Amino acid sequence: MTATLAQLAQRPLSSAEMRTAMEQIMSGEAPVQDVSDFLRTLAVRGETDKEIAGAVRSLWEHQVGSLEFASPRPELCDTCGTGGDGQGTFNISTLAAIVAAACGVRIAKHGNRAASSRCGSADLLEALGMNLAATPQQIVRSVETVGFGFYFAPRFHPAMKAVAEVRKALGIPTIFNLIGPLANPAYPLTFQFVGVADERRRWPMAQALQRLSIRHGLVVHGADGLDEVTTTGETRVAEIGSPSKRPINSLSPGEYGLPRATSEQLRGGDVAANAAIARNVLSNEATPQQRDIVVLNAGCVIYTANQAKDIQEGIQKAVDALESGRAQTVLERAVEISRS
Repeated sequence: MTATLAQLAQRPLSSAEMRTAMEQIMSGEAPVQDVSDFLRTLAVRGETDKEIAGAVRSLWEHQVGSLEFASPRPELCDTCGTGGDGQGTFNISTLAAIVAAACGVRIAKHGNRAASSRCGSADLLEALGMNLAATPQQIVRSVETVGFGFYFAPRFHPAMKAVAEVRKALGIPTIFNLIGPLANPAYPLTFQFVGVADERRRWPMAQALQRLSIRHGLVVHGADGLDEVTTTGETRVAEIGSPSKRPINSLSPGEYGLPRATSEQLRGGDVAANAAIARNVLSNEATPQQRDIVVLNAGCVIYTANQAKDIQEGIQKAVDALESGRAQTVLERAVEISRS
């Protein structure tokens, strides 16, 4: 690890060098202080796309459990954010994923319990009835038949435990906050929708998606700091694999006929509060502001997965999925399969 730290002080690491460093870290071979220095140096300087992609591949190499899909393999999509935005919103991307699944997107949702927030995607889905201990076969069946399955990160990536204490002691976002959303156990994915809390990470993450062979991806950062597409103002976007000659660089709710919300109107709470909001959203009984941000994000996911020609069409499909009850049915069936 000493040699790697010396290299890192001089230049960015190649993808292969990052994989070697990650092997030492996740196997427990590297001294704790070296790991801390390594993560801090990367975070302060800013991780490159090569470093991010190399770290993701290393995490896949340490993955426990395989996921066998029927042939031909479905084109899978994930929606995940880096977290750490400190905004205290409800679980927007998880609900957007469920709505998108009701519109024909095959969602392989990867997530965890809360770290810096009060309610992570795993906490929410568990409160809504999902069995987090579902077998890989059950999850695959759910994705293939319902369009939505949930992969509980600790079950597939136990090697992440090796850095848990170091990350906690550092108290800052590290490269592990970036690779978590990209290291989906159902790899390779075809589409990916990612939110980043740090605007500096927007393009490196998008370029990492390219290196990981994502066909069409959006990386978004709300100007208010959200790691989602926000409805309080502008969202900055990095798009790779755009079907258009003009990739999306930014978007705002007004472009799609949606009024602006305040941050307070998007606020969530603890697990019980966020589960109540989720039930209201899926039963089409949420506040207009809660509904708007979910359909806007779902519309972006539907567009990312090439199930809509543009975001506007994606939003229209998302609205229909809520009003028809299809989104609620997706969750109910996914929960049932996870417990069967």
